[in-house]
Order: sequence, then C-alpha cells, then structure tokens
Amino acid sequence: MSPHRESGRPALVFDSERTGLTREALRRDFLGNLFFVQGKFPALATACDYYLALAHTVRDRMLHRWISTASVYTERGSRTVAYLSAEFLTGAHLGNNLMNLGIEDAVRDVVEGQGLSLEALLAQEHEPGLGNGGLGRLAACFLDSLATLEVPTLGYGIRYEFGIFEQQIVDGWQVEKTDKWLRIGNPWEIVRPEWTQSVGFGGQTETQVDASGRSRVRWIPAKVVNGVPYDTPILGYRNNTANTLRLWKSEAPESFDFEVFNRGDYYGAVNQKISSETISKVLYPNDEQPSGKALRLEQQYFFVCCSLKDMFRILEVQKIPVERFHEKFAVQLNDTHPAIAIAELMRLLVDEHGLSFDGAWRVTRKTFAYTNHTLLPEALEEWPIELFGRVLPRHLEIVFEINARFLDEVRIRFLGDAERIRRMSLIDEEGVRSVRMAHLACVGSHAINGVAELHSRLLQEHLLRDFHELWPGKFQNKTNGVTPRRWIVLSNPGLTRLVTEAIGTDWIRDLEQVRKLEPLAEDAGFRAAWLAVKLENKRRLATFVRERTGITVDPESMYDCQVKRIHEYKRQHLNVLHVVHLYRLLKADPGLDIPPRTFVFGGKAAPGYHVAKRIIKLITSVGDVVNRDPAVRDRLRVVFVPNFNVETGQRIYPAADLSEQISTAGKEASGTGNMKFAMNGALTIGTLDGANIEIRDAVGPENFFLFGLDAEEVAELWRRGHDPRACYEADDDLRAILDLIREGFFSHGDRELFGGLVDGLLGHDPYLVLADFRAYVDRQAEVSRVFVDRTEWARRSILNAARVGHFSSDRSIRAYCEEIWRVEPVPIRLLAEDEVKTDILQ
Repeated sequence: MSPHRESGRPALVFDSERTGLTREALRRDFLGNLFFVQGKFPALATACDYYLALAHTVRDRMLHRWISTASVYTERGSRTVAYLSAEFLTGAHLGNNLMNLGIEDAVRDVVEGQGLSLEALLAQEHEPGLGNGGLGRLAACFLDSLATLEVPTLGYGIRYEFGIFEQQIVDGWQVEKTDKWLRIGNPWEIVRPEWTQSVGFGGQTETQVDASGRSRVRWIPAKVVNGVPYDTPILGYRNNTANTLRLWKSEAPESFDFEVFNRGDYYGAVNQKISSETISKVLYPNDEQPSGKALRLEQQYFFVCCSLKDMFRILEVQKIPVERFHEKFAVQLNDTHPAIAIAELMRLLVDEHGLSFDGAWRVTRKTFAYTNHTLLPEALEEWPIELFGRVLPRHLEIVFEINARFLDEVRIRFLGDAERIRRMSLIDEEGVRSVRMAHLACVGSHAINGVAELHSRLLQEHLLRDFHELWPGKFQNKTNGVTPRRWIVLSNPGLTRLVTEAIGTDWIRDLEQVRKLEPLAEDAGFRAAWLAVKLENKRRLATFVRERTGITVDPESMYDCQVKRIHEYKRQHLNVLHVVHLYRLLKADPGLDIPPRTFVFGGKAAPGYHVAKRIIKLITSVGDVVNRDPAVRDRLRVVFVPNFNVETGQRIYPAADLSEQISTAGKEASGTGNMKFAMNGALTIGTLDGANIEIRDAVGPENFFLFGLDAEEVAELWRRGHDPRACYEADDDLRAILDLIREGFFSHGDRELFGGLVDGLLGHDPYLVLADFRAYVDRQAEVSRVFVDRTEWARRSILNAARVGHFSSDRSIRAYCEEIWRVEPVPIRLLAEDEVKTDILQ
C-alpha cells in the first residue's frame, strides 16, 4: 500500500497510456489531443493545430516525470538551487523535449504516418524571447545541466508578455517589431493561480512596538499587484528528472472596477489592470526616461519578491523553520538584476517573520551567491536614491542599515582609509546619490564568482578589488559552459551520428569523452566524413540564408561567422574593415589566390544604442556593394541574418568554418558563442579575452588564430596614450579602407552616413579597433592559407571539437554544486499510478 493511502490522502490515478512512449501510445494520444484539446479533426486541422496536439502529447509524458520529481523533492525536503535570473532564453521546447525523452524517431514515424512533416510542425513553435543574449542563454543551459545532473532546482524569472524585439532589416537598418511569442499560447506552461503572491510598491513605513517591547517596522504600500506563477517543466537528458522554471506574470488584484464602470468611466474601470500588467509586459523597457527606470526597478523587485515568498511557502509545506531558510535554498543571483533580493529577504525575515536584524543577516548571507557577468563599470546597475526610496521605501531603510553596519566593519579593518570607505559604500555619494546594486550583491552573498579565469582575475584586481581585499575567500572563478544536448545533439544531428558511431553515446552526458576523437584527426576516412557533415550543414544554412535574405551563398566557400549582440567592444566593425580590405585586394588583383569567403553576421543592437545600429547599417551597406559587384561576388559574400536567436544559432554554429571572437581584450566576461562554435568544429580567430584564453589553452595554440593586444597591453597602451590617427597614418591599407567608407563609397556617395563612425575611430577609438587592425588582417591571411589545405583544416577542426569538453555547462554546474551551493543530486524514480498525491508539487 502506498504511504499516501496510509495517511488518508486521496491518490490521483493517471492513465498510463498517456505516459507511454510506444508508437501506438503516441499516435493515439496525438490524435486524441487534436480532437479533445484543439477541437479539430484532420480535415479541418492546420499545421498549428497539429503542433499544439503534438506538444500536449509530449507534455503528457513530461508531467509524469514532473510529478514524480516534485514528490521526491517534497518528501525528502531536498536542498534546492533557486536560480534568480531576469532572463531565460530557453529556445524552442518541442525538439529539445523529444530529444530528452528519446522519442524523436517514434514521433517522426507517428507524424509522417499522418502525412505530415515533423520539421513543419517544429517550425510552428514561436521561440520565447525571454532574454537579450548570453545571460539568458547561459541560464537556460544551466537549467538543462541541473536537470541532467539530477540537482533539485527552481528557476525563477519573469513571464514577459513581449520578449526581446523581433529584428527586421529595412533598407539596411535595424527595425524593432513586437515579439508576440504568445500569439498561439504556450502549451508547455501550467498556470498556478493558487500560488499567487502579492507585491507592494511605494507608500510609507511606520514603526510600532510589539507585545514583547521590540520595535517593528510596518510597510504600508501605496500599490499592490499580484504575481501569478507559470510553470514550465525542464527535463534532464534521458533521466526521470523534471525541474521547474517558474515565471511570474503581474496582474491586478481586482481587474475590473464595476462601480467606476457604472459611473461611465470605462477606462478607469480597467486602469488598475492595465497598470499592474505593465510590470511583466516587456523585457527591458527603455530606461532613458524616468518612467522607464522606475518600471525596470519594479520588474526586478516584482520577480524576486514573488520568488522569495514562494520559497517561504515551500518551507511551510515542508515544515522547515524560517531560521533554516539557507539550509533549504541556495539562491544564485544571475548578475545584479535580482540583487534587490538581499534586501527583500531581510525584510521578510525581520518584518514578516520576527527575526532580529543580526539573525536575519546571518541567514541572508548564507543564502545568496552572486555571479558577476561584466567588466564594464557602466553596466553595474545603480538606482537613484530618490527613485529607490519612492518605489521601495522599506528596502531603502534596510539598505541604509546594511551599509552602516558594513562600513563599520570596513573602518575597523582598514583604519583611517576614508577613500576606501567612499569606494565601497553601498551608496554612491557623488553626483546623484545612488544605490550600488553590485556592492549590495557582494556584501550580502557568501560567494562571488566571475565567469572566466581572466574575468575573475580582473574583477579581483580592478572592478571589485576592494571587496576582494576585504573578503578574498568569497571570490571564485566558474568558467561558463554550454549544454552539448542543444548545441550539438539537437543542432547538429549529422555530427552527433558521426561522433556516436566513433566513440559511443557517453559523450552526450560527459563531454570530456569527445577527447577520444583526437586520434581520428589523423584518419583520412574520418576526416572526409567530418568534412562531409560540415558541407551538408553549410548547404542547409545556405538554403536558410536565401529564404531569409534573398542572398545566394556558396557552401564550398569559407563560412566566416560573427553572431552575437551588436556592441562596439565586440568589434563587428573590425570584421567589416577586413571585408573591405579583401574587397580592395580582389579589385586590385582579380587573380589573387585566396579562398572564397562568405561573411555571416547576426545580432541585435539595443534600441537606444545608435552607434551599434549604425554598425549594422555599415555591414549591410558593405554587403550590398560586395554582393552585386560582378568582379568579386563569386569570391566574397556578406550576409546579415536578421533576428538572431536560439533557433538561428542552431543553424549557424554547425555550419561555421571560422568563429570570430574578436572583442577588445579585457572587455568580454566570458562569451559562450565561442564554445558553441568550437564544439561544432569551427576554428577560432580571436583575442586573449574572456573564455577565449581557456579555449586556446584547451585546443592548443596551433589550432587557434590569435591576434591583438592582451589585457595588460591594452592597459599599458591607454597609460601611454593611444593615438588612433597615428595607426591610420602608418598603415596604407587602413587609411585607404577608412577613406573609402568616409567618402561614401558604400553609402551612395553620402559622406555623412558613416562619417561619424570613422571620426569616432580616428578621434578616440575606445575599443582599439585601429590598434588591432594590422594584426587582425595579417592573421586572417594565415586563415586563408590554412583553409585551402583541406586535410589540415579538417584535422584542426576535429581537434577543436575533441578538446573542448571542458566547456560543457555540466562541468560548470558540478563546480557550482560542489564549491558554492553544497547541493547533492537526487535521483528520481517514476511514480506508479497509485502513488501520485494531490499535494506534492513544490
């Protein structure tokens, strides 16, 4: 008899046919969901109907694992990772879930048996754009690894109604369109209105004395909104674990004021609903205006308040005292966006649960760990005191109290160092007084980590040096990683088959196993098969590029790829200068012996980042000229793939020959695109920046095209004084390239269009594009020489893929679990029918 029956709790009986993985069970459920969920029969069903029916069929299988996982976690009171992130860029779910369940072949047979194409159904899914780039994609990779490694985890974030904008290219310019990822609904999520949390904003605080004579602060908010959780199961690879991604949607406590409506104020009747729902309406609202700044702060507080209250709910269900909060939950702050959680946990412990300030602070500092993702000081969030106090008055009081106690600690440690006190304070007193969120994260966390060895060292030596000198034991490095399941198995099935035939399947769970491929780099037959897989991926990308852009590219050419967020420090404009350099060389000598190249660009510029948007225009304008010039168009092609996202990345990474990782040394925290390219056999041209350094060490310097100044040389150059115009005057090629751009050759004679870009490079060159130009183009010439030797290129490509097992997110997560979170795997046994309780979900 099950323990649930012994306790008198009712059991939920599920139909095992709805969880079966046989072809017949899948077929029956697929057609049943078309009828019962979509309300259609085949003669009327659209491709979207079939996609949704298939999604619900797959979700039925996931729910068995999800319920079983929640049951085990709840009964054991398992220590749980709570991953707080403003972004989760998961990518499409259907293909990933088919892979994790191991039912791709069976589902394909079922779908094709109905005269349908699985690829056509996969294409119906709208990718959730709930992130801006690397930060959100890293969070998604981590959730994948946490589930695969069977680590109890809750991912917490915001269910943005409109995610990162859809990018269109119109006349060469980026145009932002609304990302309506929910236009057909989301079959992968389950709403949990019974776990709704209330969130306050504004208002005032008042001090009271309780029955025991202790002073208590009561916050009286001016506005309250509800946070409604939407849960998405996150499967592990071929195991029984299904963790939870819990995203919060903001709603009004009362969505319709009937009395106001009856007075004829129809807008006023729904005004509270509109105002409340704005909080989760859009990812990263433009914060150039005060209202936008306030909304971003409200977003950040909204999701951490909901998440922490949800954790207290779980403590209550599992009968764990609040004083042991830190024993139940290891809370990771993914950058500074959720740092307000430190003040919120203090408020909940002190104001709501009656702990002393000292007791609450001990719990708080044992709960949180902080990952820093940037070396750019301007990217460290600060909130003006006036705004912070207006939106979160109680939290400002708590921050002031934390700061006062912290600065006393600093004064004792560093006697008489007033300048250090000023630098380390949680409050920036210069100019507009502001709360420094990165400082709050450092003070309130028991561990602080960077995301690559160089990044972590530069944090300790520069950006967070004072905190490192105070607490050297807090600082760690945790180099980023990416999941090989999505970025090889799902994205590159040809390579997956080839590798699996050679070394078996263990590498999918343990990427270090791909090192067994190294000897095969000397095998002519394996090299030929490797190149054949790459060529087929390039053909598929060529078809995709033609459909998206109308540009025809040659799959036999070198695919030279740079796809990432558009930013000056990532130096897409340096890449463009090389394109123009090759164009000039071929115009001067059409018989020049260099291999054909296709330059593939992709990435989004922030809507308010005008220089980045002009760089996109430069790329497309150079492409327009190069692609239509009959003298070079068979030798050079330039394409800008619009709306770069996870799905587009899954097409580009497997097809790339050359990976452009050319950021200014000391600016990129880690990068993860560099890892995805290398895993798929692309060779890298790059600087000693971020994780490039570790990738180069892993694959071997001879298999990495290094160029440019390193971080120390960059710092020394700025100390000496960088003169970009001297670079211009000393290099005939550089001078000719910049003059060609400035004089309007790529802008129909318009000298103003790119004049500002060129003047910026000549006047200041903040990211040392001109300083690194000559080293870059010389190294690119070597790339061309190696590429024409197909045997040598294949050998290096195989060695790149074989030596990057270290950059799996599984390795990253194991390190977090062992060295920061102190959490153990919890294997899951699937529940039998009579074991499913009604009250087990966490």
